[in-house]
Amino acid sequence: MPEPTAVICGATAGVGRASAEAFARAGYRVALIARGEQGLSDTQAQLEALGARVLAIAADVADAPALEAAATRVEAELGPIDVWVNAAMATVFGPFSALTPEEIRRVTEVTYLGSVHGTLTALRHMRPRNRGTIVQVGSALSYRAIPLQSAYCGAKFAIRGFIDSLRCELIHDRSGIRLSMVQLPAHNTPQFDWARNKVGWRAQPVPPIHTPEVAARAVLRAAREAPRELWVGTASLKAIIGTLFMPGLLDRMLARQAWDGQLIPEREPEGRPDNLFEPVEGLHATEGRFGDQAKPRAIALSAASVGKLALGAGALLALGAGWALGRRGR
Repeated sequence: MPEPTAVICGATAGVGRASAEAFARAGYRVALIARGEQGLSDTQAQLEALGARVLAIAADVADAPALEAAATRVEAELGPIDVWVNAAMATVFGPFSALTPEEIRRVTEVTYLGSVHGTLTALRHMRPRNRGTIVQVGSALSYRAIPLQSAYCGAKFAIRGFIDSLRCELIHDRSGIRLSMVQLPAHNTPQFDWARNKVGWRAQPVPPIHTPEVAARAVLRAAREAPRELWVGTASLKAIIGTLFMPGLLDRMLARQAWDGQLIPEREPEGRPDNLFEPVEGLHATEGRFGDQAKPRAIALSAASVGKLALGAGALLALGAGWALGRRGR
C-alpha cells in the first residue's frame, strides 16, 4: 500500500516547514506549495534527506487557478491527496490607521482567501473518493484579536467562520471528508523578520513562545484524529476562554499590554525587504530569532475536551453551592 500524500501550503518556513518535516517523518509523501523557489529547493532537500518522496511546486495561494494546477500535479505525480494543510499566511504590523487598502487586501488574499482556495481545491479532489482531511492552521487570534495586527486577526476570524459553515454542509451531505482547525499560540518563526512592519520597532511574538515543532505535532495530530478544533498552549486556552466570558476586560488589558508586548526596544532597519507581495529569499527557515525563549512542549486539547472539562467544573461548582446552601438552611 503506498504512503499517504499530504499537501502543505506555506511549506517553506515556520509552522508550515515544521509541519512538512513532521509529515515526512511520519511516512507521508509530501507536496510543498509556496512562492519562493529557493525556499522550496531548501525544504525539498531537507525532507528528501529524511527519505521522503517530495514534490515542490511554486504557487501563490492567492491565485486559485495556480493552486488547482498544483493539486492536479500532486495527484498525478504523488498520488491521491489524503491531507491538505492550509498554513500560508501574511501580516502587517502596524496600527489600523497606518495600513493601506492594498496591504489589507493582500493580507486577506493570502491568509483568508488562500485558505478558501486551498479548501476548494482539496474538496474537488477528495469528494469523488469521499475521504480526506483538511487541516486549517489557525491561531488564538481567531478568537481574541490584538492591536497592531487588525488585518491578520480579521482574516483568522474569517477562516473560523468559513470552516464552521463548511463543516455544517459536509455533515448535511454525510460526507466522509474531515475538517480540523488548530488554534496556535505564539511560535518562534521567521515571520517577525520578514513581515511588513509600519511601527518602526522590531516585532516579537507575544510570550510565551513555542518552537515550531509544537505546532507541527498538533497539525499532524489534527490530520490523524480530526478534532473539530485543537487548542494548543495555555496561552491559547486563556485567550479563547477569557474572551468568551470577559471580552471587555481583555480589550482593556490588551490595550495596555499587547501593544508594547509585541515590540522590542530596537529600531527596525530602514529599507528592510518584506514578503507581503513578493517572497524574501534567504530567510526561509523553520525557526526565528527567539530560540532562547522558545518552549519545546505545550498542552494540546480538543475543543470538545475543554467543553467536557468546563461542564465537569460547572457541575462541581453547582454541587458545592447546593451543599453550602443546604448547610445554611439547616
